[in-house]
Amino acid sequence: MGYRVKLTAAVVRNLAKMPASVGTRILDEVEALAQEPDPTRHVKKLKGGSQNPFYSLRVGKYRAILNICDDVLLIVVVEVGHRSRVYRKH
Repeated sequence: MGYRVKLTAAVVRNLAKMPASVGTRILDEVEALAQEPDPTRHVKKLKGGSQNPFYSLRVGKYRAILNICDDVLLIVVVEVGHRSRVYRKH
């Protein structure tokens, strides 16, 4: 049983602005991550000690910032973008 994936409204807008091949690749990587028994093994934990930490998924020069909720088997994609800009909020 895999994790469910939820995209925020900001992510949907950002994916629409990206080249189609990049957006598709990011979504494919997130879906593949959702099928893993422990998705935190394949992502980098971002610094900052909040109770629900953020993780970064690398897809070429782009990054997806994720919140992985193990208790409800949910991956929330909170931000996507080029690596030079995506970390500014998180």
